[in-house]
Amino acid sequence: MASFREDKVNEEVRREVDRIIRDEVNDPRVKGTYAITRAEVTRDLRQAKIYVSILEDELADGLFAALTRAAGFIRSVLKKRLTVRYTPELHFVRDQNISYGLHISKILKDVLPEDESEDH
Repeated sequence: MASFREDKVNEEVRREVDRIIRDEVNDPRVKGTYAITRAEVTRDLRQAKIYVSILEDELADGLFAALTRAAGFIRSVLKKRLTVRYTPELHFVRDQNISYGLHISKILKDVLPEDESEDH
């Protein structure tokens, strides 16, 4: 179970990485419909997985290539903004939760009869 401090650090890293990407990364491949859904920082603060959800599958490869390339820059800016001993090394991971939820919703819509789906 994660402690309060771990949750706080995870949320702060998520928020700051999102802000840095939106405001300071000037790669055109990063502009699009994506969301930084969560960050998981290890207890020793050396590594961080940044989960990114993207709705446009055709832009995913370019986005992750740009984020991987900019990871060092993002980390250097993050170091200035956080008040922790170590700045974690960033690893960007695709978060499938939103697309999976949309997929399940479509399946349920196809399976449910029309009259039942209108009631809810």
